[in-house]
Amino acid sequence: MTNTNSSTTREFIADTLALVLFFTLAGALNERFIVGMSWEEVLRARLIGAPLMVLTARPYGIWRSWLMARFAGDGRVSQGLWDSLALLLFQVPIYVSIIWTSGARGGELLLGALGAVAYMFLLGRPYGVFLDWVRALFSLPPGGQKPMSPGG
Repeated sequence: MTNTNSSTTREFIADTLALVLFFTLAGALNERFIVGMSWEEVLRARLIGAPLMVLTARPYGIWRSWLMARFAGDGRVSQGLWDSLALLLFQVPIYVSIIWTSGARGGELLLGALGAVAYMFLLGRPYGVFLDWVRALFSLPPGGQKPMSPGG
């Protein structure tokens, strides 16, 4: 296996592991305690969500890295804002589709969407930090490095 293939595989595994671990827990908590879905609906949503997370984790990692490198400054506020916007813009439409497919309708769907917007905005930076930590475990650089920066 070449170095590029090895790096690509590590990026896929790191991004997928981070997304699945972080958002299985975060999604279940949101669905049960904010949206008010039954445990059966939560389980269905998580079972639907898991394969979708595997399919979207690396594209999200690429999206986030691109946004962070292009728009985020070095300051904590800028990093937090862009991490939150990256997550919100990418994940909310996917999340709403998951809970709709799982049976959320009407008020549940609206609360789920509004909750997801708030949740993703609040969790953007913590998830970004977690993602960069998982990437470091796989000897990968954090997302958002400028193209000419060391490791970028």
